[in-house]
Amino acid sequence: MDNSGANDLVAVLGGVFIFIFVLAFFALYLYSAIWAYGDAEARGKPGCLVALLVLLFSWPLGLIMWIVFRPEHTWRR
Repeated sequence: MDNSGANDLVAVLGGVFIFIFVLAFFALYLYSAIWAYGDAEARGKPGCLVALLVLLFSWPLGLIMWIVFRPEHTWRR
């Protein structure tokens, strides 16, 4: 018997799974920068700088470092 049709289906499903995984990872990567930007701005720090550091400093290590070392919340008027 020839199972080439089944093998093709498995290959396509594997490709779809990998695509969804990469897309979800990219969305999480982008969302963490957006969240870090908003959180830094709310705490009175430069949001662009914090977002860049979160993204470029070995993500997710940069995000974890921001969560650990971020300043106390400051309320803006």
